[in-house]
Amino acid sequence: MQSTAPTVDAYLEEVPAARRAVLTAIRDLCRQYLPGYEEGMRYGMPSYARDGVVEIAFASQKQYLAIYGLKTDALAAVRDAFPGASIGKGCIRYRKPEQVNLDAVAQLLQATVSSDGAVC
Repeated sequence: MQSTAPTVDAYLEEVPAARRAVLTAIRDLCRQYLPGYEEGMRYGMPSYARDGVVEIAFASQKQYLAIYGLKTDALAAVRDAFPGASIGKGCIRYRKPEQVNLDAVAQLLQATVSSDGAVC
């Protein structure tokens, strides 16, 4: 479900309260591990772009929380750090906020920064 929020702050205000803390924690990790990336709202969700290309995003979807690691080589490198999560080509999905492994998210962010691979 795409948001029309104009800023990440506004987006976080509109998500369900039960999800807000973990999404804020993910945002904090993005700000910490993605220096030089531009934070913004693209595709209706908070996103982080390098040189104008979105490489990381996250969202509160209807049935799950999603973390989009769009560098396929970076996601492949840390895939095993996300046991129990549903993982697609560039999306990690959690049904419940308490399932989100923030250490694994940090690993994904570090791998993304180091990656020279293509965005899916």
